[in-house]
Amino acid sequence: MNVNADVREKKITKTSVIGVLTNLALAGFKAFTGLVSGSVSIVLDAVNNLTDVLSSVITIVGIKLAKRPPDKKHPFGHGRIEYFSAIIISVIIVAAGTISLVESVKKIIAPEAPDYSAATIIVVVAAIAVKLVLGRYVKSVGVKYNSDALTASGADAIYDAFLTLSTLIGVIVTLIWSVSVDGIIGALISLYIIKAGVEMLMKPVNHVVGTREDSETTKGIKRLIRTIDGVQGVYDLIIHNYGPNYAIGSVHIEVPDTFTAKQIHEITNSIQRAVFAEYSVFLTVGIYAIDTQDAQLAEMRNVIRECTESRPGALNAHGIFIKEAEKTINFDIVVDFKVQDKQALIKDVTDSIKAVYPEYSVCVNVDTDFSD
Repeated sequence: MNVNADVREKKITKTSVIGVLTNLALAGFKAFTGLVSGSVSIVLDAVNNLTDVLSSVITIVGIKLAKRPPDKKHPFGHGRIEYFSAIIISVIIVAAGTISLVESVKKIIAPEAPDYSAATIIVVVAAIAVKLVLGRYVKSVGVKYNSDALTASGADAIYDAFLTLSTLIGVIVTLIWSVSVDGIIGALISLYIIKAGVEMLMKPVNHVVGTREDSETTKGIKRLIRTIDGVQGVYDLIIHNYGPNYAIGSVHIEVPDTFTAKQIHEITNSIQRAVFAEYSVFLTVGIYAIDTQDAQLAEMRNVIRECTESRPGALNAHGIFIKEAEKTINFDIVVDFKVQDKQALIKDVTDSIKAVYPEYSVCVNVDTDFSD
């Protein structure tokens, strides 16, 4: 879904402000109730609400900074700042969970019977309902507007609701059997916070390091390019993500060798416009020319593809360029990541082709399997 950057910023900011206000209210109620009753798990829930407040503030700051236009030092813009804000949020969550775990273990070693009341139960039940509603709302906005930080905050709120439910179970156990399980429940909450924080951390870290674009997107882009008149093959699609709303990349297409420079220019323009409109990806388009005048060369291309793609680990052969006068064959192959010995594969492919065309020199270029 392509959304105007200003609309996206306003919606994410508004949602984050709602999260700040809601979590501040919840933190206040929980902290008061937890301190009065002596419940460490309720106090820890209050601390977790404060980390959620900080998360929302960081989300707001992050999207404001990420919106800054490109400059000479950052020609690709500042969109990846959003990923760093999501990383910071995740680290805060992990740190808060670790501190909470330490306090819970202390409570298990030296338990203190909390004094629960009807007010305690009311606060806990209310917190569960509010967190569920807030979490579903924040997460849905995060998914809709492609915000890792907002999506993580929403998911965390939903998890908090179920964790608070476990606190309520602890209250009920204490009231019925007079057994303090507060420290154990606090420890479980802390472990879950740590686990959720680590999981949240991995997605933005992968974006910064560089991750494979999802299959649905890359296959969709290739399908779209194939609909452009004159395109006979699509290869080497590479996408570099520079923020949730912007990416650049490159692709090679096969076109008949009879096309003029003007026709090729029209095709590449059509591809760039269509892909950017649909996927917010700006592509540089490279050209492979297919010889349409010589039936013998067409047959050779088919044989080369068959020799190559029949080898385990060779995903496809493309960009086949045959110079009849010089007796040379040049082409690219995409190699599966599972292949350990690429040189052995190249030799196997080369030998199989030379067995059919011994008079030709064969040059194979290995491409990385960047996209589906």
